[in-house]
Amino acid sequence: MQVYALGLNHHSAPLEIRERVSFQPEGLPQALQHLTSERAVKEAAILSTCNRTELYYACNDPQSAADWLADFHRVKLREISPYLYAYPQKEAVRHVFRVASGLDSMVLGEPQILGQVKEAARQAEKAGTLGTMLHKLFQRTFAVAKEVRSTTAIGANIVSMAAASVHLSERIFERVADQQILFIGAGEMIELCAAHFAGEKPKRITVVNRTPERARDLAERFGGDVARLDEVADLLHHYDVVVSCTGSPLPIVGLGMVERAVKARRHRPIVMVDLAVPRDIEREVADLDDVFLYTVDDLAQVVESGVESRQAAVVEAEGIIERQVDGFLHWVESRDVVPAIRALRAHADELRRAELDRAARLLARGESPEKVLEALSHGLTNKLMHGPTQYLSKSGVDSGSDTCGLIQRLFNLDGRR
Repeated sequence: MQVYALGLNHHSAPLEIRERVSFQPEGLPQALQHLTSERAVKEAAILSTCNRTELYYACNDPQSAADWLADFHRVKLREISPYLYAYPQKEAVRHVFRVASGLDSMVLGEPQILGQVKEAARQAEKAGTLGTMLHKLFQRTFAVAKEVRSTTAIGANIVSMAAASVHLSERIFERVADQQILFIGAGEMIELCAAHFAGEKPKRITVVNRTPERARDLAERFGGDVARLDEVADLLHHYDVVVSCTGSPLPIVGLGMVERAVKARRHRPIVMVDLAVPRDIEREVADLDDVFLYTVDDLAQVVESGVESRQAAVVEAEGIIERQVDGFLHWVESRDVVPAIRALRAHADELRRAELDRAARLLARGESPEKVLEALSHGLTNKLMHGPTQYLSKSGVDSGSDTCGLIQRLFNLDGRR
């Protein structure tokens, strides 16, 4: 039985596909039990977030999990298979380690994914589908993620415009968690920014967009609400941070609109991040005393300073993961000899009991204890050595040297002195 990983994520599948195979938290225990009872899967855990749905499982028939995933969500396998990735044991272990360490995240190095992986393990344990193999895998996964975060700078440097937006906001507001965030637009850049800001758990997130459906989809993913684009002027004063990135050829947020918002806020500061080219926010807004306006060029300076050190951290992290993958696979391989070890010990114990019974009978007949002990030791030695010596004698000339070396290592003959 081997460990496998199967799934899709933001790299491999668009949102409309990810939505079709996502799992609700309350339904995970039932899904796990269904997977392990209906299929050839013996152990299973499911990680389902806004960016990924992945099955980690142990079985002898890896295809069964893909069939189950399609059946469970009532979709045709051919419709989702182009977006699925499937990893056999070594690659599966490496993938789980990378996911928990934040190397496979939309936001490189983000810490929230580790908590989500831990929750997946807890749900599997609760459902009774976390067997020996996956239990060991998750324990090793958490140790690897901790080592990556404590010994590398994987999460310490800003390497994206989205992360830089949060960083610059924190220069003005000590805690993003205390602020209200407005996103104007619903494209990829806003999605990345929303992921970063949502990780700080702000008081409120609102998304406005020309297409209400896209705004609603994004807001639901991050626990926010939506508003119409034509409501921005009336709502602006409620928000401490405004991040805008649309394809509009003309500015959406004008100087007068911001002046009124600042007045309504009684001159409490407001951070505005304009990621659009051409600009969404009129350049004159930067001259207002209580507004901190950052453009794409401002964020690029922050990003550039962090790229080199983050790349070095990724190389370090991958090295840690590769070493730990080998360690886990060594543990898996060692499990294959456990039945042989048990059989060997059982055989030796059977011989011991037979010689002990024989000695007891001799003592009952009045034999000398010294002679009985001598016979016991000789009998036990002869029986224990019978199999190895017979095998050594029959091994033949060609393989004799290899066999002799094996016997020497098994019985530690080189170190007997």
